[in-house]
Amino acid sequence: MKLRQRTVRNGQSVAVAATADEFILPAQRSARSGFWRSNNRFPITRSHSGLLPASPCSLQATRTFYARRLKRGIDFTGALVAIFLALPVLLMLLVALWFEGGKPIFSQVRLGRGGRLFRMYKLRSMVPGAEAKLAEHLAANPAAAAEWAVRQKLRNDPRITPLGWMIRKTSLDELPQLFNVLKGDMSLIGPRPMLPDQLPLYLHPSAYLAVRPGLSGLWQVTARNDESFEIRAELDKRYVERLSPWLEARIAFATLRAVLRGTGH
Repeated sequence: MKLRQRTVRNGQSVAVAATADEFILPAQRSARSGFWRSNNRFPITRSHSGLLPASPCSLQATRTFYARRLKRGIDFTGALVAIFLALPVLLMLLVALWFEGGKPIFSQVRLGRGGRLFRMYKLRSMVPGAEAKLAEHLAANPAAAAEWAVRQKLRNDPRITPLGWMIRKTSLDELPQLFNVLKGDMSLIGPRPMLPDQLPLYLHPSAYLAVRPGLSGLWQVTARNDESFEIRAELDKRYVERLSPWLEARIAFATLRAVLRGTGH
Protein backbone atom coordinates (compact mmCIF):
# COMPACT_ATOMS: atom_id res chain seq x y z
CA MET A 1 0.00 0.00 0.00
CA LYS A 2 1.32 3.44 -0.88
CA LEU A 3 1.39 6.09 1.79
CA ARG A 4 0.34 9.36 0.24
CA GLN A 5 0.00 11.81 3.08
CA ARG A 6 2.03 12.84 6.09
CA THR A 7 1.06 14.65 9.24
CA VAL A 8 2.86 15.74 12.41
CA ARG A 9 2.23 13.83 15.63
CA ASN A 10 4.12 14.34 18.88
CA GLY A 11 6.72 16.41 17.07
CA GLN A 12 7.43 13.73 14.46
CA SER A 13 6.39 13.35 10.83
CA VAL A 14 4.04 10.38 10.57
CA ALA A 15 2.80 8.71 7.37
CA VAL A 16 -0.98 8.48 7.05
CA ALA A 17 -2.49 5.70 4.98
CA ALA A 18 -3.77 6.26 1.49
CA THR A 19 -7.53 6.48 1.09
CA ALA A 20 -9.64 3.37 1.62
CA ASP A 21 -11.83 4.67 -1.23
CA GLU A 22 -10.61 1.88 -3.55
CA PHE A 23 -12.56 -0.61 -1.44
CA ILE A 24 -15.83 1.32 -1.81
CA LEU A 25 -17.89 0.59 -4.91
CA PRO A 26 -18.71 3.46 -7.33
CA ALA A 27 -22.41 3.30 -6.48
CA GLN A 28 -21.61 3.75 -2.80
CA ARG A 29 -19.25 6.63 -3.58
CA SER A 30 -21.86 8.42 -5.70
CA ALA A 31 -24.44 8.05 -2.94
CA ARG A 32 -22.09 10.04 -0.74
CA SER A 33 -20.56 12.12 -3.52
CA GLY A 34 -20.30 15.26 -1.43
CA PHE A 35 -18.34 13.46 1.25
CA TRP A 36 -16.00 11.66 -1.13
CA ARG A 37 -15.27 14.73 -3.26
CA SER A 38 -14.38 16.89 -0.29
CA ASN A 39 -12.67 14.17 1.77
CA ASN A 40 -10.69 11.86 -0.51
CA ARG A 41 -8.71 10.72 2.51
CA PHE A 42 -9.81 10.07 6.06
CA PRO A 43 -11.84 13.05 7.37
CA ILE A 44 -9.53 13.83 10.28
CA THR A 45 -9.12 17.09 12.14
CA ARG A 46 -6.59 18.28 14.67
CA SER A 47 -7.49 18.87 18.33
CA HIS A 48 -5.71 19.18 21.64
CA SER A 49 -6.08 15.44 22.25
CA GLY A 50 -4.67 14.29 18.92
CA LEU A 51 -6.43 13.12 15.78
CA LEU A 52 -10.21 13.01 15.95
CA PRO A 53 -12.83 12.00 13.35
CA ALA A 54 -14.81 14.82 11.80
CA SER A 55 -18.07 12.88 11.40
CA PRO A 56 -20.26 10.63 13.59
CA CYS A 57 -20.72 6.93 12.83
CA SER A 58 -23.83 5.57 11.10
CA LEU A 59 -24.88 1.99 11.91
CA GLN A 60 -27.56 1.74 9.22
CA ALA A 61 -25.58 -0.79 7.14
CA THR A 62 -25.45 -3.20 10.10
CA ARG A 63 -29.27 -3.51 10.04
CA THR A 64 -29.61 -4.91 6.51
CA PHE A 65 -30.72 -8.48 5.73
CA TYR A 66 -27.18 -9.31 4.66
CA ALA A 67 -25.60 -8.05 7.88
CA ARG A 68 -28.20 -9.61 10.18
CA ARG A 69 -28.80 -12.96 8.44
CA LEU A 70 -26.66 -13.89 5.44
CA LYS A 71 -23.30 -12.83 6.81
CA ARG A 72 -23.34 -15.40 9.62
CA GLY A 73 -24.14 -18.24 7.22
CA ILE A 74 -21.29 -17.22 4.93
CA ASP A 75 -18.95 -17.02 7.93
CA PHE A 76 -19.85 -20.50 9.16
CA THR A 77 -19.59 -22.15 5.73
CA GLY A 78 -16.40 -20.31 4.82
CA ALA A 79 -14.71 -21.16 8.12
CA LEU A 80 -15.65 -24.82 7.80
CA VAL A 81 -14.19 -25.06 4.29
CA ALA A 82 -11.06 -23.12 5.30
CA ILE A 83 -10.42 -25.40 8.30
CA PHE A 84 -10.70 -28.48 6.09
CA LEU A 85 -8.23 -27.04 3.55
CA ALA A 86 -5.79 -25.66 6.14
CA LEU A 87 -5.79 -28.62 8.53
CA PRO A 88 -2.56 -30.27 7.24
CA VAL A 89 -0.65 -26.96 7.54
CA LEU A 90 -2.14 -26.28 10.96
CA LEU A 91 -1.12 -29.71 12.28
CA MET A 92 2.47 -29.28 11.03
CA LEU A 93 2.70 -25.86 12.69
CA LEU A 94 1.34 -27.22 15.96
CA VAL A 95 4.08 -29.85 16.05
CA ALA A 96 6.81 -27.35 15.07
CA LEU A 97 5.74 -24.86 17.74
CA TRP A 98 5.60 -27.59 20.37
CA PHE A 99 9.21 -28.56 19.64
CA GLU A 100 10.24 -24.88 19.59
CA GLY A 101 9.22 -24.70 23.22
CA GLY A 102 5.89 -24.64 25.00
CA LYS A 103 2.22 -24.86 24.15
CA PRO A 104 1.52 -24.16 20.48
CA ILE A 105 -1.87 -22.47 21.05
CA PHE A 106 -2.16 -19.08 22.69
CA SER A 107 -5.47 -17.63 23.85
CA GLN A 108 -6.34 -14.18 25.07
CA VAL A 109 -9.53 -12.44 26.18
CA ARG A 110 -10.83 -10.04 23.52
CA LEU A 111 -13.84 -7.77 23.17
CA GLY A 112 -16.66 -9.01 20.96
CA ARG A 113 -19.94 -7.74 19.58
CA GLY A 114 -22.03 -5.88 22.12
CA GLY A 115 -19.14 -5.85 24.60
CA ARG A 116 -19.18 -9.62 25.16
CA LEU A 117 -15.79 -11.05 26.16
CA PHE A 118 -14.44 -14.16 24.43
CA ARG A 119 -11.19 -16.09 24.17
CA MET A 120 -9.44 -15.57 20.85
CA TYR A 121 -7.09 -18.32 19.70
CA LYS A 122 -3.78 -17.88 17.89
CA LEU A 123 -0.72 -19.97 17.17
CA ARG A 124 1.91 -18.99 19.72
CA SER A 125 4.47 -16.66 18.18
CA MET A 126 6.03 -15.23 21.36
CA VAL A 127 8.27 -16.42 24.14
CA PRO A 128 6.79 -17.55 27.49
CA GLY A 129 6.17 -14.62 29.84
CA ALA A 130 5.60 -12.26 26.92
CA GLU A 131 3.60 -9.69 28.90
CA ALA A 132 6.33 -9.27 31.52
CA LYS A 133 8.97 -9.04 28.79
CA LEU A 134 6.93 -6.34 27.05
CA ALA A 135 6.63 -4.26 30.23
CA GLU A 136 10.37 -4.57 30.82
CA HIS A 137 11.19 -3.61 27.22
CA LEU A 138 8.90 -0.55 27.22
CA ALA A 139 10.29 0.65 30.55
CA ALA A 140 13.85 0.47 29.22
CA ASN A 141 13.14 1.83 25.73
CA PRO A 142 11.33 5.20 25.47
CA ALA A 143 11.14 5.01 21.67
CA ALA A 144 9.41 1.62 21.85
CA ALA A 145 7.05 2.94 24.53
CA ALA A 146 6.10 5.86 22.27
CA GLU A 147 5.51 3.48 19.34
CA TRP A 148 3.33 1.24 21.52
CA ALA A 149 1.29 4.22 22.72
CA VAL A 150 0.44 5.18 19.14
CA ARG A 151 0.14 1.81 17.38
CA GLN A 152 -0.42 -0.77 20.15
CA LYS A 153 2.18 -2.79 18.23
CA LEU A 154 5.97 -2.89 17.93
CA ARG A 155 7.70 -3.16 14.58
CA ASN A 156 10.70 -4.87 16.25
CA ASP A 157 9.07 -6.88 19.00
CA PRO A 158 11.63 -8.72 21.20
CA ARG A 159 8.99 -11.19 22.37
CA ILE A 160 8.57 -12.89 18.99
CA THR A 161 10.38 -16.18 18.34
CA PRO A 162 12.11 -17.04 15.00
CA LEU A 163 9.27 -19.36 13.96
CA GLY A 164 6.86 -16.76 15.30
CA TRP A 165 8.20 -14.18 12.85
CA MET A 166 7.54 -16.54 9.97
CA ILE A 167 3.95 -17.39 10.91
CA ARG A 168 3.13 -13.75 11.67
CA LYS A 169 4.55 -12.55 8.35
CA THR A 170 2.38 -15.07 6.49
CA SER A 171 -0.60 -14.60 8.88
CA LEU A 172 -0.61 -18.33 9.61
CA ASP A 173 -0.75 -17.52 13.32
CA GLU A 174 -4.37 -16.46 12.75
CA LEU A 175 -5.54 -19.90 11.54
CA PRO A 176 -7.01 -21.01 14.92
CA GLN A 177 -9.36 -18.02 14.76
CA LEU A 178 -11.34 -19.98 12.18
CA PHE A 179 -12.66 -21.91 15.18
CA ASN A 180 -13.67 -18.59 16.77
CA VAL A 181 -15.64 -17.91 13.58
CA LEU A 182 -17.36 -21.30 13.81
CA LYS A 183 -18.32 -20.60 17.43
CA GLY A 184 -19.84 -17.24 16.50
CA ASP A 185 -17.31 -15.14 18.44
CA MET A 186 -15.86 -13.68 15.25
CA SER A 187 -16.60 -13.13 11.58
CA LEU A 188 -14.40 -13.75 8.55
CA ILE A 189 -14.44 -10.00 7.81
CA GLY A 190 -14.76 -7.25 10.42
CA PRO A 191 -12.76 -5.01 12.78
CA ARG A 192 -9.78 -6.82 14.27
CA PRO A 193 -10.48 -8.03 17.85
CA MET A 194 -9.21 -5.64 20.49
CA LEU A 195 -8.22 -6.10 24.11
CA PRO A 196 -10.87 -4.91 26.59
CA ASP A 197 -8.55 -2.26 28.02
CA GLN A 198 -8.02 -0.81 24.54
CA LEU A 199 -11.63 0.33 24.20
CA PRO A 200 -11.02 3.73 25.90
CA LEU A 201 -8.38 4.41 23.22
CA TYR A 202 -10.81 3.64 20.41
CA LEU A 203 -12.41 6.58 18.58
CA HIS A 204 -15.59 4.80 17.46
CA PRO A 205 -16.68 2.22 20.08
CA SER A 206 -20.24 2.09 18.72
CA ALA A 207 -18.93 0.94 15.32
CA TYR A 208 -16.70 -1.75 16.81
CA LEU A 209 -19.39 -3.10 19.16
CA ALA A 210 -22.06 -3.23 16.44
CA VAL A 211 -20.47 -6.16 14.57
CA ARG A 212 -18.47 -9.29 15.27
CA PRO A 213 -14.70 -8.72 15.13
CA GLY A 214 -13.12 -10.24 12.06
CA LEU A 215 -10.33 -12.53 10.97
CA SER A 216 -9.50 -9.81 8.44
CA GLY A 217 -10.85 -6.36 7.69
CA LEU A 218 -10.42 -3.04 5.93
CA TRP A 219 -7.59 -2.05 8.26
CA GLN A 220 -5.80 -5.32 7.51
CA VAL A 221 -5.70 -4.69 3.76
CA THR A 222 -5.00 -0.94 3.76
CA ALA A 223 -3.00 0.29 6.73
CA ARG A 224 -2.13 -3.05 8.37
CA ASN A 225 0.67 -2.70 10.93
CA ASP A 226 1.70 0.69 9.55
CA GLU A 227 -0.66 3.14 11.21
CA SER A 228 -1.81 4.42 14.57
CA PHE A 229 -4.62 2.94 16.61
CA GLU A 230 -6.66 6.03 15.69
CA ILE A 231 -6.35 5.30 11.96
CA ARG A 232 -7.37 1.71 12.64
CA ALA A 233 -10.54 2.98 14.38
CA GLU A 234 -11.29 5.30 11.46
CA LEU A 235 -10.95 2.43 8.97
CA ASP A 236 -13.22 0.23 11.09
CA LYS A 237 -15.80 3.02 11.07
CA ARG A 238 -15.64 3.22 7.27
CA TYR A 239 -16.16 -0.55 7.05
CA VAL A 240 -19.18 -0.54 9.40
CA GLU A 241 -20.81 2.38 7.60
CA ARG A 242 -20.48 0.67 4.20
CA LEU A 243 -20.94 -2.97 5.18
CA SER A 244 -22.11 -4.96 2.14
CA PRO A 245 -21.35 -8.31 0.45
CA TRP A 246 -19.48 -6.49 -2.33
CA LEU A 247 -17.21 -4.64 0.07
CA GLU A 248 -16.53 -7.85 2.01
CA ALA A 249 -15.71 -9.74 -1.20
CA ARG A 250 -13.15 -7.10 -2.15
CA ILE A 251 -11.61 -7.21 1.33
CA ALA A 252 -11.45 -11.02 1.15
CA PHE A 253 -9.55 -10.94 -2.17
CA ALA A 254 -7.25 -8.20 -0.88
CA THR A 255 -6.59 -10.32 2.23
CA LEU A 256 -5.53 -13.25 0.06
CA ARG A 257 -3.09 -10.98 -1.80
CA ALA A 258 -1.69 -9.66 1.48
CA VAL A 259 -1.16 -13.20 2.82
CA LEU A 260 0.57 -14.34 -0.37
CA ARG A 261 2.85 -11.29 -0.26
CA GLY A 262 3.71 -11.88 3.40
CA THR A 263 3.00 -8.34 4.60
CA GLY A 264 2.26 -9.19 8.24
CA HIS A 265 4.55 -8.79 11.24
